[in-house]
Amino acid sequence: MVKEVQLRVNLVEERQSSILERKAAKQLGVDLSEITAVKVLRKSIDARKKQTIFNYKVAVYINESLPTAPNYVFEYKDVSSAREIHIIGFGPAGMYAALRCIELGYKPVVLERGKNVQDRRRDLRAINQFHDVNEDSNYCFGEGGAGTYSDGKLYTRSLKRGDVRRIFENLVYHGATEQILIDAHPHIGTNKLPKIIENIRETILKYGGEIHFESRVTDFVIKNNKIHAIHLQNGSEMTVNCVILATGHSSRDIYQLLHKKDILLKAKSFAMGVRVEHPQEIIDQIQYSCEGVRDELLPAAAYSLVHQVNNRGVYSFCMCPGGFIVPAATANGEVVVNGMSPSRRNNKFANSGIVVEINVDKDLPKYEKYGVLKGLQYQKDLEVLAFNAGGRSQVAPAQRLTDFVEGRLSNSLNETSYQPGLNSSPLHSILPKLIGGSLRKGFAAFGKKMHGYYTAEANIIGVESRTSSPVNIPRKENLEHPQIQGLFPCGEGGGYAGGIISAAMDGERCAEAAITLL
Repeated sequence: MVKEVQLRVNLVEERQSSILERKAAKQLGVDLSEITAVKVLRKSIDARKKQTIFNYKVAVYINESLPTAPNYVFEYKDVSSAREIHIIGFGPAGMYAALRCIELGYKPVVLERGKNVQDRRRDLRAINQFHDVNEDSNYCFGEGGAGTYSDGKLYTRSLKRGDVRRIFENLVYHGATEQILIDAHPHIGTNKLPKIIENIRETILKYGGEIHFESRVTDFVIKNNKIHAIHLQNGSEMTVNCVILATGHSSRDIYQLLHKKDILLKAKSFAMGVRVEHPQEIIDQIQYSCEGVRDELLPAAAYSLVHQVNNRGVYSFCMCPGGFIVPAATANGEVVVNGMSPSRRNNKFANSGIVVEINVDKDLPKYEKYGVLKGLQYQKDLEVLAFNAGGRSQVAPAQRLTDFVEGRLSNSLNETSYQPGLNSSPLHSILPKLIGGSLRKGFAAFGKKMHGYYTAEANIIGVESRTSSPVNIPRKENLEHPQIQGLFPCGEGGGYAGGIISAAMDGERCAEAAITLL
């Protein structure tokens, strides 16, 4: 017999051997000797009160053997001679679209503007050390997309869009730890993601798919409102049956190309702000109600914050405990910051985007001349502003948190994880009022919600601008573009996802939709 139960374990109990078995026996009213195994199905931490609690959902095996470890199997087919589906972009949406094509018996032909994960590392080093941005290979572009060198957070609220469990199991199949199936807020870590992505690449190639790196798409050949071919930067042309467009939220050239060809786009609301960096110890002390170093059984503490300022949301985004801030620009002449964490989240800093909602219909009257690309231009202008304020390199403008809120230039800055370096700048006056003013009120409110959060020991660093795409590529119920037959906008670049898992699910859905045309 197998029974599922919920168990609560405190820090003292967590150190005790067989604590789950003993608690399960007591709760179920059975003798401890009858319990042959306990399998953890879900684990979360509740630190809302002074005593931190581990919440477990477990399967209790009573006089029954624990099944052998599950073997996650995906029925990939040899598609080397099958009909082709072209996929532009090899981030989470593109990868999962390709894998799903193979399962369904179709050959994915993937075109990725950037390099593979190994070669991409050299370009990331060039950004950090020499401030040189390769426009096709950086923290946003390249094998695995923006998610490769990120925290690898897998939490999603998009539970109705597809089979979340299936997405997770596919990651385990390709090398992720089974812990991601258990943790309430799972993550993989930037140090482990590249190997998993390599394994996904090998699966696609093994079963007959194609992946072309350093293959930027520069034009679409459209006849009678149907996509017929694509042009690459090297001058070659590929005839296509249909195209899954999974280019990510930073492929501005794709939006501009579509707009130039009068292909329907829509301006989309988004969010922009800064990244705030605290010593991790401060966040731990706040969240775990502890003094000094957190208990060794507890992970680096995270937080989630939101506040309304004049009916405008100010909120934390992509919070990275024990992480690093990285330069995420996709072109020289701009500064963009983002966060990432290793799997152990053992860096001494915690960072998070703190961003402000931008309503493209109300907030950008001066940008109306840019039409549907007005949010894109606003985003770009702020990144250029940050570039100039930082000193015209990848050095980022920064300010102590308290100085920012109180409106004064910082005489000195705190230590940072951001490798290119920081330049003290009056971000309180540089940022547009709708962002800067909202952030200042938001930070003050966050300090009241988390006592100790509002501190001179924290830096704010600008700008966090790539939270999501400011452009939506419309699609019909069948996921095809309403104007162009055979074009399937997908993932974050289309405006249909907000992270690794939701993008992966959308990639699978687009693959399933595309094959109905073939």
